[in-house]
Amino acid sequence: MAEYMPSTRDWVREQVELYESTNGAEGTTLRDTGLPVVIVTNTGNNTGAIRKTPLMRVKDGSNYVLVGSQGGRPRHPVWVFNLRANSSVQVRDEADVYEMRVREVEDDPERARLWALAVEAYPPYEEYQQRTTRKIPVFLAEPV
Repeated sequence: MAEYMPSTRDWVREQVELYESTNGAEGTTLRDTGLPVVIVTNTGNNTGAIRKTPLMRVKDGSNYVLVGSQGGRPRHPVWVFNLRANSSVQVRDEADVYEMRVREVEDDPERARLWALAVEAYPPYEEYQQRTTRKIPVFLAEPV
């Protein structure tokens, strides 16, 4: 079994630890926003280590929409490359944990529909897309 490699970013590491140590009773919102997050566990594409990332909770039925915004920075977040290399993930939504498979959504109509759900859940995504020249990746996590 691969080893867990916590994030080097303090707030990410601390949020994951709080979320998991309380079985999803605490740490379930994005910092000061009060908006819900899930923890996405994936495999590092270079290290093979287990990585965990808090992402905005965007639901589409029993699926989750994962948005690689990185606040509109010029580069994709590292987890995007992890998901492109290995589509098996685990999504923790409070106390519930789901084994899922992700796919990057590139079909324009489907992407537009999922993007609208994401912006509804977290309106800054729209601003983030305007800040960057890259097309922000959208993934759909579906139950295995």
